[in-house]
Amino acid sequence: MSSNMESETTMSMWMEKRRILVTCSKGTAPYLKQEILALGLPVHEESEAAVETEGAMAEAMLLNLSLRTGQRVLLLLNEGQAKTPDDIYNATINLPWEDILHVDGYVCITSSVDTPEIRDPRYANVKVKDAIVDRLRSLFRRRPDSGSDRTGAVVHIYWKDDNYRIFADTSGEPLSRRGYRKIPLTAPMQETLAAAVIMATGWTGDGPFINPMCGSGTLAIEAALIARRRAPGILRDNFGFLHLKDFDDDLWQQVRLKVRKGERKEIPGRIIATDISLDAVRAAGVNAGRAKMGRYIQFRQCPFESTPIPEEKGVIVMNPPYGQRLGEEADLIGLYGGIGDYFKERCGGYRGYIFTANPDLTKKVGLRTSRRLILYNGELESRLLEYEIYEGSRKQQHTEEKRPDRDGEQLRAIDSDPGADQAAGREHAKITTVTGDRFKSAPAALIKTRNNKIKKSPETISNQRFGKTSGEGNREPGRAISRQITQSERSLKSTPYRNSGLDKPAPAGLRRNDDGGTEMELFKGLDVMPGRVEEIIDVDAIPDREAAPERRAPRRRLVIPKK
Repeated sequence: MSSNMESETTMSMWMEKRRILVTCSKGTAPYLKQEILALGLPVHEESEAAVETEGAMAEAMLLNLSLRTGQRVLLLLNEGQAKTPDDIYNATINLPWEDILHVDGYVCITSSVDTPEIRDPRYANVKVKDAIVDRLRSLFRRRPDSGSDRTGAVVHIYWKDDNYRIFADTSGEPLSRRGYRKIPLTAPMQETLAAAVIMATGWTGDGPFINPMCGSGTLAIEAALIARRRAPGILRDNFGFLHLKDFDDDLWQQVRLKVRKGERKEIPGRIIATDISLDAVRAAGVNAGRAKMGRYIQFRQCPFESTPIPEEKGVIVMNPPYGQRLGEEADLIGLYGGIGDYFKERCGGYRGYIFTANPDLTKKVGLRTSRRLILYNGELESRLLEYEIYEGSRKQQHTEEKRPDRDGEQLRAIDSDPGADQAAGREHAKITTVTGDRFKSAPAALIKTRNNKIKKSPETISNQRFGKTSGEGNREPGRAISRQITQSERSLKSTPYRNSGLDKPAPAGLRRNDDGGTEMELFKGLDVMPGRVEEIIDVDAIPDREAAPERRAPRRRLVIPKK
């Protein structure tokens, strides 16, 4: 009978509406407030690094599952005034911990203390832990274990001046630990901060999301979660409320089911992530696979200047080194200048964003910012800079480019009708990068191989491969091969990789897929295959006006041995 009464008391305690404090990184509170309101919960107070709402345990579960920018979800147990550590002890020991914690379980005490009464905040932790243990030992002659590990039940004490608040930390470990980043690499961006950066851009899944210098892939993975509308807490298998007494598993499953119903099966936009380091691309692919977001992200190893940019308008987000942890500031001046050139030359019509903690280096970008946001990466005060990139910088790539031929005539650049150029006997070349549904063309001077190196000019290719031979009669060299390679964009989409003139073995660590592209064998064992970016280099070699010299077999000399 007494056990039933205790269970009813505990259940009523968790069903009662209480104040809930959600903490976050400094500067991200506006985005956290936006998330809480979107869940249908009220907002009572907003501070620099926290937002206060209210609800019962069901709402605490919902917040832990759904919040992208929150760090900890704290359910208020008691509050009051305390001037000395003994006052904290007395206030704590009077709480019904037998209805909150398992007597044979585990508890961790955390604190945020700012009072002149004590110098070391850990002393407040000790007083709270002693009060909890003393009460349970007096009732059951047993006590829970305690320590600094947050994998079990967690109790948090907030004590500022003469006011204190005691919370049940329903998150346990911070919500930034999603569980998918198993290969963090060097100086990774925190997941909650990455989500706040994406929310600040306004991108929700429509249009391209481009992430050069992706590192371990945190920005790209968080973008995929946002586009899929998948709750980030779904990836976790441990929360603090799972270890509280009389945890209601049926309620927990109902909350999970409610959250999963709001997901999208596919995303309308595209996510492209690149990095110059092959190790970084591999790590990002593994992390995306663990997050089950791999097939929504196209990974590619290349310098940031070679990152493909789809024609649709979207956002491009970069998190370059700051000069404080990854490299020296003097070595990064040219990097930031190159970012500005990349924005101007390749990203017309996009909104560009740079997240950095070094404001001096941002002056080297050479573009005027349209917005500046202050965010904190740990203790580093950082800036998210927004650049409105005019469409004209993109059009500059596609305007007609004039160059003199051997006779001093002006030849126009690539036209939509290559047959007209053939009839005129002119030559041109183009590089086509296939990244799904969009195509990008570059001037003839930029003919490169897959390793991004200058290879051969169109004249050399035409003369060496497609020149007239003795058996070809008077056929104009290059005409037939030009008809094979030059295709419309629609037919080029379905052209396998091997038919594009690059039927070569796959590079080391890659394998051919059904579409002729390459995929990393590293991801073969994952549930979800990371995305890929295929590249086809299409050389349309139209011959010179003068026919190539006829190829003749070398003469053989008849040698008669002497008698």
